[in-house]
Amino acid sequence: MSPTPKQARTHRRKANSADHTKNVNSYRVEASWNDRPSRPAVFRSPDRKKARRVARQWADDGAYVIVQEHTGWDTWRTLDEIDGPALLAEARRAAAEARHGAEEQQRASAEAARAQVAAAEQSERDRATLARMMVRPPVARDQCGRREARHITGAQR
Repeated sequence: MSPTPKQARTHRRKANSADHTKNVNSYRVEASWNDRPSRPAVFRSPDRKKARRVARQWADDGAYVIVQEHTGWDTWRTLDEIDGPALLAEARRAAAEARHGAEEQQRASAEAARAQVAAAEQSERDRATLARMMVRPPVARDQCGRREARHITGAQR
């Protein structure tokens, strides 16, 4: 009896030494919102970047997010926890501070402009006073600075 082609094969298939555990390269994102705590959302993907992107989106929507990695046999390891409500509150506070800082800066610039206008007006008044003084005729004085008035007896200070 001649060997069949299958029996005649000399090459044998090598055993695959890879891990045969199901779904060990998977990521899970769980999110829960304060306004609907009884309905959490779950997202599963083998793509780590996609899972992180979904986690950021849900955190931006105000959810408390947990990112988990599959470790085999339906066990999960927590990679990251994102407190969305706290991040939103921090962003709101930072925006309010920035708005307050802008108002303070605007108020300070308005005050500086008012001070500049007041200084310009004072300078104009000083120049006008000096111009009026320069137009007046000089007062007769002696060497020590006393006025000389010939029609009044005695010197005046």
